[in-house]
Amino acid sequence: MQRSLTERRCERRGLVSEADTNRTLRDWSRVGIKIDPSPDETAIMAVARRHRLTVYDAAYLELALRERLDLATLDASLAEAARREGVTVIGDGA
Repeated sequence: MQRSLTERRCERRGLVSEADTNRTLRDWSRVGIKIDPSPDETAIMAVARRHRLTVYDAAYLELALRERLDLATLDASLAEAARREGVTVIGDGA
């Protein structure tokens, strides 16, 4: 939803055409991104506090922990926190 709102703002400002917006939304729908229906806010805050992360970064790490997923990031702090939690990090070059 956020992506479609951003696209609409760009369209309204004349930065992209309606066809560009439709193409972008169609392309994003093919990626298969899923929205987490039940984030655990308490666990996210605990991860944020434990590793001194932003809530935004902690949400990604908490999801990786809960779903037993690898985490793709180029953010050094997030990558280090993930490694400390035993999460495999993809993309940080370490």
